[in-house]
Amino acid sequence: MSGPGDALAARLGAEIADLHRLSGGASRETWAFTADGRPLILRRDPPAAPDPEAMAREAALLSSAADSGVPVPTLVGNGDDLDGAPYLIMERLAGETIPRRLLRTPRPGLARELGAILARLHTMAPVPGLPDADPLDALAEYYDAFEEPRPAVELAFRWLREHRPSPTGRTVVHGDFRNGNLMIDGPKVTGVLDWELSHLGDPAEDLGWLCVKAWRFGSPHPVGGFGPRADLLAGYADAGGTPPAPDVLHWWEVYGTLRWAILCRHQAERYLSGADPSIEYAVLGRKVCEQEHDMLLALGLTEPATVPDPLDALDAVDGTGGTGGDAGAPPHDRPSAPALLEAVERFVLEAEHTDDRLRLPLARRRVRAAHRPPRTPPRRRPPVRARRPARVPGLRGRRRTGPRHPRRPLRRPDGRGGRGGPRVRRRQAHGRESAPPGLPAVTRRGQPNVAASITNR
Repeated sequence: MSGPGDALAARLGAEIADLHRLSGGASRETWAFTADGRPLILRRDPPAAPDPEAMAREAALLSSAADSGVPVPTLVGNGDDLDGAPYLIMERLAGETIPRRLLRTPRPGLARELGAILARLHTMAPVPGLPDADPLDALAEYYDAFEEPRPAVELAFRWLREHRPSPTGRTVVHGDFRNGNLMIDGPKVTGVLDWELSHLGDPAEDLGWLCVKAWRFGSPHPVGGFGPRADLLAGYADAGGTPPAPDVLHWWEVYGTLRWAILCRHQAERYLSGADPSIEYAVLGRKVCEQEHDMLLALGLTEPATVPDPLDALDAVDGTGGTGGDAGAPPHDRPSAPALLEAVERFVLEAEHTDDRLRLPLARRRVRAAHRPPRTPPRRRPPVRARRPARVPGLRGRRRTGPRHPRRPLRRPDGRGGRGGPRVRRRQAHGRESAPPGLPAVTRRGQPNVAASITNR
C-alpha cells in the first residue's frame, strides 16, 4: 500500500482502503481513506518540516469549536508520529470546498449563515499556545525579512498605520475563514476547516478576511462571492456578535489584502529558494502582483481596466524573472512563465495524486508526447488515376463499366438484373421494345437481355 496506509492500519487497528491524496494544500498533506468502511481524512505535516505543537493546537481547536457550536469535522485522533510526521485524523464531511464549483450555483442566505458561524466561533475558549501578537507588526516583520521593497506594499502599510481603528474585542480568530476552507453541502456549511493560522486577536479580522477580493473568485459579491456585506453583518448580529462599523470592516479588508500578498511572497520563497519544488508555491509567487493591484483598488488609487495581454509584447523572459533583449518588464512576479511551466510539467509527471478530477494519466501522455522527436511521415505512393470508361453508343450516355467489386458482379448468372436490366423490362412493359441503332432488338421478358449484356461486358 502506497503512502501512509500501513501506518494508518497499525494506528487505527482497522482495514484501510481507498487511500488517496487530495489535491490542494500548500503547507500540509491531506489524504482521504476508509477505515473498516468509515470515511476519514488524514492531515499531516510533510516529513521534512514537522511541527508537532501546531498540529496538537489544531486538534485542540477542533474540540473547542465543536463545544461552541461551530460546524467542524469530528476529531478521531492525533499525535506526533505517523510514518514520521505529526498528524490528525478526522471524519470526512459531505460537501464541496472548491470555490469555483461552489459559485456556479447561487446560494442565497449563505453570507448570513457565515456571519452567524463567525459569531459562535468568536465565543470559543482559547487553547494553549495560540499566537498573540500585534497583527500589523507581525506582518511588517514578515515583509522586512525579504529585503525586497515594493511600492504598493509600502503605500498599504502607511495607510493602515494612519487609519488604524480601535480594537473591537479580543477573541479566538480563525485566521483563514474564507471560501476554500469551508465545506458546503447545498445551502449549508457542514464544516470549517484548516485552523492552522488561528490566533488571538480582533474578531473583525475574520470578517474582513472573508471579504478580501481574492476569495470572491470573480464573483461580484464581496462575502466570499456568496452575498453582500450587509447579510454577513446581519447574521453576525443575529447570533450574538457585535458587528464592526463599515470603516472598521474596510480597514480589515485592506489589511487582509496586504496580508495575502505577503503570505504569497513568503510561500513562494520556498519554491524560489529551491527548498520545495511544489507547484502550489510556484503559483503563489505569481499572485503577489495581483494582490498589489487589489490593494490599490481597495485604497481607491486605481480603477479596474481592460488591458491588452502583456505576453504578446514580451519577447523573452529568462528563468529568474529577468527579461532578455529589449523586452519590457515581466507582467508577473517570479517565477517566470517558463519556470512555472517547468513546475507544471514536473507536477504532471511526478505527482502521486490519484484524484480523478486531475486527469493525470492523460496529461502525462500529452507531456511525454511533447518531448518526443517528431516522427518522419511515411512516403506515400502517388494516387493512381482511374481510366475514363468508354461510352456505349446509343445507351443514353451510359458508360462501359466493370464490376464494382470482384465478389459482387453487376449481373446475375442467369442474365437478369444489373445495369439496364430493369430499365429494359420497363420499356417492354410499355410496348417500347426497339433497341438502339446498331444493336439487336430486345427480346421478350425471361430471355437474355442483349443490350444490357453489351453494356456490362
